[in-house]
Order: sequence, then structure tokens, then C-alpha cells
Amino acid sequence: MPSTTSVEAPQEPDVSLSHGLKQRHLSMIALGGVIGAGLFVGSGAGIAAAGPSIVVAYVLSGLLVMLVMRMLGEMSAAYPSSGSFSAHAERAIGPWAGFTAGWSFWILLCTAVGLEGIGAAKIVTGWLPGTPEWAWVALFMVVFCATNLAAVKNFGEFEFWFAALKVGAISLFLVLGVLAIAGVLPGTDSPGTSNLSDFLPHGSEGLVIGILASVFAYGGLETVTIAAAESEDPVKGVASAVRTAMWRIALFYIGSMAVIVTLVPWDSAAVVEKGPYVAALDSLGIPGAGQLMNVVVLVALLSAMNANIYGSSRIAYSLVARGQGPKPLGRVSGGVPRVAVLASCVFGFVCVLLSYWRPDDVFSWLLNMIGAVILVVWGFIAVSQLRLRGRLERETPERLTVRMWAFPVLTWVAMAGMLAIFVLMAREPDTRVQLYFTGGMTLALAAIGYTWQRRRATTG
Repeated sequence: MPSTTSVEAPQEPDVSLSHGLKQRHLSMIALGGVIGAGLFVGSGAGIAAAGPSIVVAYVLSGLLVMLVMRMLGEMSAAYPSSGSFSAHAERAIGPWAGFTAGWSFWILLCTAVGLEGIGAAKIVTGWLPGTPEWAWVALFMVVFCATNLAAVKNFGEFEFWFAALKVGAISLFLVLGVLAIAGVLPGTDSPGTSNLSDFLPHGSEGLVIGILASVFAYGGLETVTIAAAESEDPVKGVASAVRTAMWRIALFYIGSMAVIVTLVPWDSAAVVEKGPYVAALDSLGIPGAGQLMNVVVLVALLSAMNANIYGSSRIAYSLVARGQGPKPLGRVSGGVPRVAVLASCVFGFVCVLLSYWRPDDVFSWLLNMIGAVILVVWGFIAVSQLRLRGRLERETPERLTVRMWAFPVLTWVAMAGMLAIFVLMAREPDTRVQLYFTGGMTLALAAIGYTWQRRRATTG
């Protein structure tokens, strides 16, 4: 199939989807989407491994994420699509690339829906012991499935208030933490730099584990570019979200990590057992603050469930609209791809059941398969931007409302950073297994996508 044919293949215009997301929805999704479940739940293990150097880990991975978001923002502002990076990969590289990026991300999001449901259920059963976890997961799944089936504005409203609560909570956390560090918070003594003395407790190996943990904590930032296609002004929404990404990442991720490791000893058991944010608030002796943060963590998990059901259904819809999936998933009624929403929820709940029925084989294989998917997606984003930028400048320069910094130098720097992370994953036994499984799934999807592409070229 000639490359020009595949590269210039038209993308789905999203005309059948509603445009019910208002600018306030998109702005808050962009703001609150940065504060994901990975930050609250997964950062404890990174701190335990890297110690205070976790701040360096988040700075390095944060710089990479900023570059990725800038590249994705450039393409999404030029070509708004519910398929986001999948549609861009098809346009830039070929249908097989869009197929591979899209379906691998769909599997990631659907599995994440199940994992976040399990995490949320564990918090609730901690408050209500004796109640079955699976029942809570089922309840959460029904609520958010119904929300996403009804209308996109329902998703927007849920995420607006979820994001507002998360932003408010982490902002208050940062204020209290800074006051405590400065020694002006009543009833607390400043820890000074006593908890920062052992900066690299486990050497470079610990820092490597911290970097890997921080990379995966950033997953989910792509949702805003998917949601933008259903907003009142997609170009403006994407541009605004991308341009403010830098300070949001610096403040919420890097800032909160710096506060936590200053307030709490990195080797405190509470950092992993209770979570770093709860441990930090408990150390301040504020009555009920730790439990209040557990409520925020629950909200973050439920928000991630809601966002991932939305994102997975839109990715599936976009793939089908471009002829790359089962046609029933592309059916739209009331401006919503309802069959795709149901399929994503069913897949997520099957993952939950597998975690109870087959935790040691099928479920663990599934977790390993999605372990490095986000890096695969970032790789497609970088290659797509590298190829599309020149064409945009030649043919439609007016579409470049968002531009990648120092192109193409920083695009190559980002790709080198991704390659470095793959190498680091290959060095660690646990992440090496994830690398193999994700690589196998990616190659299988690429082979299916390429075979489908060749057949379409032959028959079309």
C-alpha cells in the first residue's frame, strides 16, 4: 500500500458525537486530570525506593510528559478528533499505527477501570468492613456506566466537580505542608532538612525505580485531547490545556512530592501502608485530616474510573468510524457511542472478576501486558508529530495554533528519553516482564493492523 494513500487517509470528523462539553468542563478536566489516582496511590512505592530523590524522579519524568503533551497538543489543535493520538498516528504513519495505538490504549483504559474500581472498593470496605468488594465495584461501574450512557455533559459535570474537589484538596495540602515546613503551623515543629539527609538511600537503582513509578503516575493526561473533540471550541480547549500543563505538573506533582519527603521520613511504613498524603497529614497531627485525605483518594479513583470509561469508549468509537473495529461499537444514539460505553464497562468488570478468579495467571498476564502501553503511545505521539509538523507548515500553517518548542530538537530529545526508560525497564526484573508482555501485545496488534491495512488496499 503506497505510503501516500495511508498517510492521507481521511480521519473521522466526529460529526455524530455531541458537543456538550462546555469550556468550564474542559478547563477543569485539564486541571483535575493531572491529579490522577497514580499520584495518590502509586507514589508511596516510589518514595520507599527512591527516598527524597523521588523529587528528582518526578522532575525528569515531568519534563518528558510536558514534551509529550506539547506534541499531542500541537496535533490535536490542528486535527481535533475523539481518536486523539490514534487518529494522528493513522494520518502520519498509516492505518496500522492508528490501529495499534488505539486498541492498545483501549485495553489499558478498560483494565484501569477495573483496577480503580478495586482500589475504590478497598477504601469503602475499610470503612464498612464485612461488605463484599466486588459489590462496591459493581455499584461504581453501574453508576459511571449510566452516567456515560446518558450524555457527554453528564461526564463533564461529574469530572468538573471531581476535579474541583481534587484541586481544592491538594492545594490545601500544599498550603498546610509549606506552613508546617516553615514552622508557622500552630502545634507543629518544622522538620527542617532532617528527612532529606539520606537523599539517595538505595543509590541509582532506587532512583531508577522512582523514575519508572513517576512515569506511570502521569498516565491519563491524554484524556483532555480526547474530550476536546466534543467541546464547544476544540482548538481553544486543547490550546489552553496544553499551555498550562507545565505549571500544573510542577505544582501538583513535583511540589507535593517535595512537601511529603520533607515532612515524613522516606522509610516510614505509613508512606506505603496509608499512602504518602495520608501519612504526611497524620504527621501534622490535624484531627481527621488523614481520613479526609482518604475521601479525596476515593474521589480520585472514582474520577479516574469515570474518565477512563469515557476515554475508552471514544477511542473505540473513533477506531470503528475509521474502519478499524467491529461496526456495532460505532453506533451512536443521542450523541453518545453507547455500545462502546457498554463494551468498555463490561471489559473492565471482567478484569475485576479475573482478579478474584485467576489472580496468579490470567489477571497477572493482563497487568503485565498493559505495563508499558503508555510509553508505546508516547512513542507513536512523538513519531506522528515529527512527521506531521513539516506537512502542516507546508500545506496548512494556519492550523499550527499550538507549536512544539524548539522543533525538531526537543521531539528527538523526548524520543531519546522514552528509549532511556525502555532501557531502564529492561534492567529491572519486575518491569522487564512488563516490557516483554507489552512488546508482545504491541507486535500482535501491529501485525493484525498491517494485515487489515493490506487487505483494505487490495479490496479497495
